[in-house]
Amino acid sequence: MGFDEEWGRLRTEAAGRVREPAADPFELACTAVLERLADFRSRVVLVPLDERGGLWTAGLGGLDWICAFSDEEALARFAAARDEAEREWPYRRITGARLLDELLPALDFPCGVALDAAGPDGVVLPPLRGIVPDAAALDGQVAA
Repeated sequence: MGFDEEWGRLRTEAAGRVREPAADPFELACTAVLERLADFRSRVVLVPLDERGGLWTAGLGGLDWICAFSDEEALARFAAARDEAEREWPYRRITGARLLDELLPALDFPCGVALDAAGPDGVVLPPLRGIVPDAAALDGQVAA
C-alpha cells in the first residue's frame, strides 16, 4: 500500500472516531479542591495546643492559621522544621468539619487552617465562603 492510500485510510478511521471533549482545567481544579475539602471535613486531625491549652496558631500573611496534622508523623515533621522536635507538643483530636464549622466561627479574629504545613501534601484552607460559614468568612456577609 502506498503513502496516499495509507494516509487516506488513516484519515477515514480518524473521522469515524468519537472524540471525547477535552477536560476543562478549571473544572478539574475545582473538583480536586472540593474533594480535598470533603476529605478534610471527614477526617480527624491533630491540632497542637498552646501554653494556655488553646489551639496553637501561627501568623502568616497578616492572617492567623490553626495548624492541623493528619497524624503524629506529620506533626513531628513540622516540629523538626521549626527546630522544636525536642519539646512536647500536646494536641487535641478534632474532626475537620468541627474545626471549620464550630471553632473558627467562635474565634474573635479571622483564622484559616493549615493542614500538614511541613509536608509535601500540605494545604491551606483560608477563611472564605464555601470553606467556613459565611459569618466567619472574610468574604462573607457580616451580620447586622
